[in-house]
Amino acid sequence: MRIGQLADLAGVTPRTVRYYESLGLLGPSERQGSGFRYYTQVALTRLQKINDLKALGFSLEEIAHMLPLYFEELSNRCHLQALIEILQQRLQETDEKLVSLSHLREDLQASLDRLQRVLEESASESSFNMNEVNTQEISGLIVD
Repeated sequence: MRIGQLADLAGVTPRTVRYYESLGLLGPSERQGSGFRYYTQVALTRLQKINDLKALGFSLEEIAHMLPLYFEELSNRCHLQALIEILQQRLQETDEKLVSLSHLREDLQASLDRLQRVLEESASESSFNMNEVNTQEISGLIVD
């Protein structure tokens, strides 16, 4: 497939594909006699994995270290150590975000509960006042 088709299928622009190639995230494309770049299904799968990892918040530098986890033999000890450090750091950040989100959820729930109590109290006071008004109006009508 040509670069435009690859980009469309992956939901990126051709410029992004070329940029990822320049960073080494995508292997070099094959060029036919016409000079057009041609890509395989493997390139599409790799590009989709890059997008998935970006969506999870990984930087392109981190992704460069992680791609071999999905597409290559894991035998380089140095590379494995770098990958372990990236994943440990991301796990720690995720745990910290979960704690923050838990606190945020508690605060939101407390605010929601308080607002619902205020609304219920004001509704019951309004209802009570309306009943007094209606009773007075009705009494006035009966007496007259």
